[in-house]
Amino acid sequence: MASKRGLGSQRNRGGGGGVCGFPVPVIALIFFSVLAPLIFLTGRGLHSIDQKDLPTGKQAIDTITANAGDLGPWSLDLIRKNPLSFSWKVSGMENFDQHNTTLDEPKKMVLHEAKENVHHKKENITLSDEHSQFLDTPEKLVRRQLREKRREKRASQLVQQDDEAIVKLENAAIERTKAVDSAVLGKYSIWRRDNENENTDANVRLMRDQMIMARVYASIAKMKDKLDLYQEILVRLKESQRALGEATSDADLPHSAPEKVKAMGQVLAKAREELYDCKLVTKKLRAMLQSADEQVRGLKKQSTFLSQLAAKTIPNGIHCLAMRLTIGYYLLSPEKRKFPRSDNLENPNLYHYALFSDNVLAASVVVNSTILNAKEPEKHVFHLVTDKLNFGAMNMWFLLNPPGKATIHVENVDDFKWLNSSYCPVLRQLESAAMKEYYFTAGHPTTLSAGSSNLKYRNPKYLSMLNHLRFYLPEVYPKLDKILFLDDDIVVQKDLTGLWSVDLHGKVNGAVETCGQSFHRFDKYLNFSNPHIAKNFDPNACGWAYGMNMFDLKEWKKRDITGIYHKWQSMNEDRVLWKLGTLPPGLITFYRLTHPLNKSWHVLGLGYNPSIDRQEIVNAAVIHYNGNMKPWLEIAMTKYRPYWTKYIKYDHPYLRNCNLSE
Repeated sequence: MASKRGLGSQRNRGGGGGVCGFPVPVIALIFFSVLAPLIFLTGRGLHSIDQKDLPTGKQAIDTITANAGDLGPWSLDLIRKNPLSFSWKVSGMENFDQHNTTLDEPKKMVLHEAKENVHHKKENITLSDEHSQFLDTPEKLVRRQLREKRREKRASQLVQQDDEAIVKLENAAIERTKAVDSAVLGKYSIWRRDNENENTDANVRLMRDQMIMARVYASIAKMKDKLDLYQEILVRLKESQRALGEATSDADLPHSAPEKVKAMGQVLAKAREELYDCKLVTKKLRAMLQSADEQVRGLKKQSTFLSQLAAKTIPNGIHCLAMRLTIGYYLLSPEKRKFPRSDNLENPNLYHYALFSDNVLAASVVVNSTILNAKEPEKHVFHLVTDKLNFGAMNMWFLLNPPGKATIHVENVDDFKWLNSSYCPVLRQLESAAMKEYYFTAGHPTTLSAGSSNLKYRNPKYLSMLNHLRFYLPEVYPKLDKILFLDDDIVVQKDLTGLWSVDLHGKVNGAVETCGQSFHRFDKYLNFSNPHIAKNFDPNACGWAYGMNMFDLKEWKKRDITGIYHKWQSMNEDRVLWKLGTLPPGLITFYRLTHPLNKSWHVLGLGYNPSIDRQEIVNAAVIHYNGNMKPWLEIAMTKYRPYWTKYIKYDHPYLRNCNLSE
């Protein structure tokens, strides 16, 4: 604990308790009896003394430690009973004349007086010791030793309590700082045990530490009316701030940075001499830490709000692309709007994919990456469903950019007449007054930080039936036996045909499990304080991922999966079982009906987790950008974006016209 040692040393210096733990009287006695003659001699040719006659620092410390260990705290009685071995001083003086024959008479006279003083002090100490032993009876000595032991015990208890209190405060501060979750790279905190920014070097850290202490001393100087020093500190602080700027490594610093560091060091040394007070500095640092913690909390709320807002938006380039494609599609004649190989759409012997999306660019990446990594592209069939607004754009894109020998078909969800509010509970709930109140009236935040915690549940995607269509796969594709469901924020990196030969052991859903230790289990998604949930499900059951799921549609129909979904969705009309979304009802609907796939099939977290192992990503068959940082958004993590952009042809005329680029 570096911070503990630092505070401890400040406490010793600020409390007036002596030096290195020894009381002031003892230090004074050692100085005048031992060190003063040496200092006197230093200016008069001490370099000519034989160094072997002088005690080393280790010998002096060992002597003090040995005596302190035997007799407890230092006191005058200790000096009386244990005269230190000062023979080295006398022998050193005697040998001094032999080694220094070049001194003139005045210097020799001064040296003689110094030797006499040393002998005189030694005799006084010995006489004082004998007198003390003569006056003190054994009973007095015993009582004195008991008092000294009691004082020593009490002092050690007080020190221990003080240390424990400081350690608790520091540990609490460290834990609060570690809990800060931010995607901003280059962040820095002196309380962190591990610096998350690998590029931050020594000079940058030093400058930041200097600026922290400069703010502390500036505050103290102003409080103590040291206005000249206060102004000087402020000037140096502004210079350091300008030099540091946004630098995260020494290479980013200007050439003048070392001079600024030196100047700041000088003014801090001056401030320390004039203003240092251990308790006051500690108080200021803790106040700064608390203030910084509050600022971080506020910024975290703002960041959450803005990231949720960004996740709901469509970039201008993608919106432009959809508009231009839509215009082009409706300018085509009806006979040119048809896709080839439509006879493959209901062939159960081929590999069928279900993709529901309103994002043209994202859907193109899913299809392109799947086909480019497929061993037999001609056997793959893509069933793409979108909404009325993007239907023309989606058709036009794949008419202009057909997926090789694979088959593709685009449908409009609004054409599914059986999908209505009388059949579908979600549609019925979306039409209710309570749901409209929840989405469009209640709880609208008036500031960036207000209401950010529940903002993700008000995402418009939960109002779209494209998001809930995954629970109606047998109705959408009645002639198929198996289908692989893919989200539009995934990238396929390997041939997926092996999934059709995986034995699901009579289960309906094949998916990669996401639980590890205590997170991503059922109690994370469902309200187990509700008796319906608590009675029917295990809170420690392992969750799984939507995004790449193999569904056995025969088993689906046999077990009436859609009916199970309707039952639980109807019970959750007031959102008392789970919040909005499709994963919680999916966990309930496929409870004990999900077969776990090997984790290498599907790696998640590229939309929120910056620390996924690169080799794990490379080895994955499918990588999933689940989270807010989608690869088509500006808030995407740059380290993961190339896995997605490599499947986009940015030289395409439509993309160039809409200013879409890497």
